Amino acid sequence: MAKIKHSTATRRRKKRVLKKAKGFFGDRSKQFQQARRALLHALKYAYRDRKNKKREIRSLWIIRINAACRAEGITYNAFMNGLKKAKINLDRKILADLAVKESAAFKKIVGLVKK
Repeated sequence: MAKIKHSTATRRRKKRVLKKAKGFFGDRSKQFQQARRALLHALKYAYRDRKNKKREIRSLWIIRINAACRAEGITYNAFMNGLKKAKINLDRKILADLAVKESAAFKKIVGLVKK
């Protein structure tokens, strides 16, 4: 019995999966089934970690703000509360950037918050 060749659609699908799995270790980048399994895993992790990345970045901003606040003799909690009461609308990303790069400007903000 003669061997049946794969249709063009099957070939295209396999080619697409193997192209996405390029760079995976061993058979995961060579064999279709292994590549498909590895790719499903990878895509699942990529989706989950896009969410986790946001969490981690926000956490980093809070840590940086807290460290800069404590150097000025105020807690993070008191600082954020003071910002709201002083009606200063700066988000954590900007505050963290100021704390790291523009410490003089951050000190002025802390001064306003302490009043």
